[in-house]
Amino acid sequence: MHQELLVALTAVIFLGIAAQWVSWKIKVPAILFLLVIGVVAGPVTGLLDPDAMFGELLFPMVSLAVAVILFEGSLTLRFKDLSGLSSMIQRLVTVGMLASWGVATLAAHWFVGFGWQLAALFGALVVVTGPTVIIPLLRSVRPKASVATVLRWEGIVIDPIGALLAVLVYEFILTSAMTGEGQWGAIGLVFLEVIGVGAVLGAAGGHLLGVMLRRHWLPDFLINVVVLAFVLTVFTTSNLLAHESGLLAVTVMGIWMANMKNVPLGDVLHFKETLTILFISGLFILLAARIDFATLAQVGFGSLLVFLAIQFVAQPLKVWLSGIGTGMSWQEKLMIAWIGPRGIVAAAISGLFALKLQDVGFVGAESVVPLTFIVIIGTVVFASATARLMATRLGMAEPEARGVLIVGSNDFSRGVAKALKAQGFRAIIADSDYTGIRQARMEGLDTYFGNVVSEEADRKLDLVGVGRLFAMSLHPELNTLATMRYKAEFGAAYVHVVLTPRETMGSDKQRIARHIQGQVMFGEDIHIGDLRALMDQGGEIYSTRLTETFGWEAYKERHADCGHLLFAISPKGVLHVTGPAFAAKPSADWVLIGLYKARLAEPASLPGPVAEEA
Repeated sequence: MHQELLVALTAVIFLGIAAQWVSWKIKVPAILFLLVIGVVAGPVTGLLDPDAMFGELLFPMVSLAVAVILFEGSLTLRFKDLSGLSSMIQRLVTVGMLASWGVATLAAHWFVGFGWQLAALFGALVVVTGPTVIIPLLRSVRPKASVATVLRWEGIVIDPIGALLAVLVYEFILTSAMTGEGQWGAIGLVFLEVIGVGAVLGAAGGHLLGVMLRRHWLPDFLINVVVLAFVLTVFTTSNLLAHESGLLAVTVMGIWMANMKNVPLGDVLHFKETLTILFISGLFILLAARIDFATLAQVGFGSLLVFLAIQFVAQPLKVWLSGIGTGMSWQEKLMIAWIGPRGIVAAAISGLFALKLQDVGFVGAESVVPLTFIVIIGTVVFASATARLMATRLGMAEPEARGVLIVGSNDFSRGVAKALKAQGFRAIIADSDYTGIRQARMEGLDTYFGNVVSEEADRKLDLVGVGRLFAMSLHPELNTLATMRYKAEFGAAYVHVVLTPRETMGSDKQRIARHIQGQVMFGEDIHIGDLRALMDQGGEIYSTRLTETFGWEAYKERHADCGHLLFAISPKGVLHVTGPAFAAKPSADWVLIGLYKARLAEPASLPGPVAEEA
């Protein structure tokens, strides 16, 4: 038995993380793969039976995992960010959310036969989209900036707000079920007790933990585990003081900490995000494995009607109400309404709520999870399959993310930006050096004046169409910070750094650890000082197109010992950066961009503009 449990747990974790990797690779929300794995392992093959495996431990395990998920999500709700958003986004997460809740509640009551309380709970669960499903879709659909910005921020903000709404509805239903229907006075008192205990304990725990972090009372290596222990302690203590108030407590705790001043939450968010990915991956598989096909059949055709109501009534109504007076075009509104996948929080919380409501004998609770999963699958598949086509038809689609964010505004980085711009790539120069930024603007380049790793950059730096980072600053610490920050945005393979003299000639004590930097550009022994010195000696950055008569070998021979090859662009427009990882074999119609001491005369037979000034 112990061996079987060990194998099952290992398989759930391995398959869950594998699903996350596949979803990242092909830019499809992981939720689809996780659900498929759970259904196949559970009701289809019978290999995984969570109730038999864990017995009485199942509910506490799910409860603690959901507590961590809710806390991590609520850490992202900062009121100052909400006040700075456009009226469209503010309305989507308030008026629009309530409209969506109402439509989903009515649909569950009319089409599936849920009682009003259960229908209200289901409606609250499916108002949440969330960044974990929206962001992969935006990367594959690539809608225009106006649409992408609204959808991205709505997903970020509505995640904790929708979760809080679902928790409040759940607390009311559970209080009603345990107190007895019709006893509204008693229900109201118990509900107020739950809300009071959860809110007070969550705020107190969040404030105490925030003070500890702000005053650096904890060593760095203990911060993450202490935060986790705090979350679990607040959750359990709140439940002991007021039955089932723990979820509200951890949600309030996260919101409180997110809005305290000068609390360093970066590492905490990173750790909690990693932990949440692990918990969500396991939870999805376990909850999907508990789905009963007989229960699934009960919701049957009604579930399809619920999905259609949410997709084609709730979404358009929400966007129409939110878009009144905003000046957005009908194409933009239709695109926003078209992309409305329900997210991970809905599925994770629905499983916990259903377990508890079944435990207290609430009629119909067993149908909440399959109906929620059907809506999630339907909305995600619908958006994945049709959104790109719709964006193209409406003229709302952006081209492939070929742009480059360049950190540093020195003469070499500006030369690179001009050369790439001449080849059709978007290039943004980002720096806090006003002199360099002003020069870049005078040269007609897109710029961002400010610290590229600041919170302001996270909100205002327009990265639509940008898929790479070139860290070319003269300051190695800034380069390293930028590569660490944007690895999550672009992926480690698309984050590059030009070494500085310290990295190539300094001692081991002076060099920045290579494993925390990006992909090395141009060569391990080439640094930014060499490249700028070459430009001071009259070197120029220019491009050359290879032909059948003037190929790769001829190019290397002609340019030997007079500079450096920087980039190679394939006939399909793929940008390759030279350096240790460069493995391309350029041939005819490739464009090569290099920095060389003096312009070399090319063969007269070479067609077109042979050497183009960047």
